[in-house]
This record gives sequence, structure tokens and C-alpha cells, in this order.
Amino acid sequence: MSGARLVLHQFRYDQKTFWRNPAATFFAVVLPVMFLFIFVSIFGNKNLALPGHGLIKGSTYYLPGIVTLGVISTTFTNLAISLTVSRERGLLKRLRKTPLPTWAFLTSRTGTSAVTAVLLFVVLVAIGRVVYGVSIPGQPIVGALLALFVGAFSFAALGFALTGAIGSENAAAPITNFIILPLYFISGVFIPDDQIPSGVRSIAGVFPVKRLYEAFLKAFDPTTTGTGIDWTSLAIVAAWGVAGALVAVKTFRWSPRSG
Repeated sequence: MSGARLVLHQFRYDQKTFWRNPAATFFAVVLPVMFLFIFVSIFGNKNLALPGHGLIKGSTYYLPGIVTLGVISTTFTNLAISLTVSRERGLLKRLRKTPLPTWAFLTSRTGTSAVTAVLLFVVLVAIGRVVYGVSIPGQPIVGALLALFVGAFSFAALGFALTGAIGSENAAAPITNFIILPLYFISGVFIPDDQIPSGVRSIAGVFPVKRLYEAFLKAFDPTTTGTGIDWTSLAIVAAWGVAGALVAVKTFRWSPRSG
């Protein structure tokens, strides 16, 4: 069987495994959709004054934030938890003894997360447009799609890297959420930027969550012209992704660490 067919075969299996896992589907896909409805319903659709953007309708502000949440949930969070669980249950160790090449497995898992992120992006944008009247970017959609691509693969790499620091199946979810949840809050995903102290915003700007959110926000900002690409933010996200990939190469384990 050719390499491409091996990846496709494994990809189909990984897709079925993901969608048949109620917990993974809920937290990675359903929860971001719920958050979009909840946030706009509670905080309203009034204009928000955002640093560097001026006045933006509430739904237009929250959509990029929830898209950021969705991309990270389907890649970083999902991979860090699911890979750790598979490793600790001995599934990765057994998988490595099969004829499936390592690169095919890694490509399939990354591709599965990226495709899920794309599907969630489409669903969230459609809801934002149909339910709340969020304008779909014209030419700046290029920036949104590039942010989606860079964000999905960078956070997937970070998800692989984090598994090396998680010592047990029970610790997977707590450690992953301990890392990512505070970043959501200080990065503007849950709280508008105008309500976050400038010093905290500066600290958040070092991390990829804030930068990915800013890349999506620029693309969806109605005042944005051109392609809507935030090169600085995406460069920082990509740098984190490269660092994550390098760490993953050194620390990713196939055999259980506990027991």
C-alpha cells in the first residue's frame, strides 16, 4: 500500500474514532458553538471599543474569539489529552509494532485535528452570519484562512509536545486545561480587550493564543482593508508551532510512563 493510501486509511479511522467519542466531540466541537450563543446572548451585541480597532459589534468581536477557542480545542487540547490517554493505555506502543509507519500516524492525527478545525470554523462563521449578521470578510478572508491554517498546525504541534510533560492519563485533562484556560481569559477570548489591563495584554501578546485571536479579529474587523493578514501575529504563532514540533521530536513517547 502506498504512503498516501496508508495516511488516508488511518485518517478515516481517526475521524471515526473522534466523532464516536462523545466527550471529545462535545468539548472540541459542541462547546465552542454553545459559547458563541451564550456570550452574545449574555453580553449583547452592542459596540465595543477595542484598542487598535475602534468600535466593533459584540458578535463580530466574539466570533473571532470563539473561532480561536475552536481551533485550539480541536488541535492542542484534543491531541494533548487523547494522545496521552492512548499512550498510557498502551495503544501507541502496540500501534508502533504494526506495519503503519510513524510518519503516517502522525500525519493522520494532525490532519484529523486540522480538518475538524476547518469544519468548526465553517460552522461558527455560518452561525455568526445567519444568526447575528456578522459580515463575512471579502478580501480579508485570505487572512482568516491563513490564520486557520497556521493556527491549526502550530497548536497541533504544541499538543504533541505537551504529551511529553504529562505523566498519567488522569493528569492529561487537568494539566492541559490549567495551561490553556488562563490564556483564554487574558488573551481577550472570554473578556473584551478594553476590560483587560494593558500590562496583562502585553504579557498575553507573548503567547500564541492572543496572537491567533488577533489574526482572526483583524480579518473579521469590518474596517480592515487588503488581505487582512496579521503577519506579526501569525509569525509568532508559527514560531511557537516550530518550537512545539522540535520539543515533540525530543520528548514524545510511545510507551506508558505510569504503571
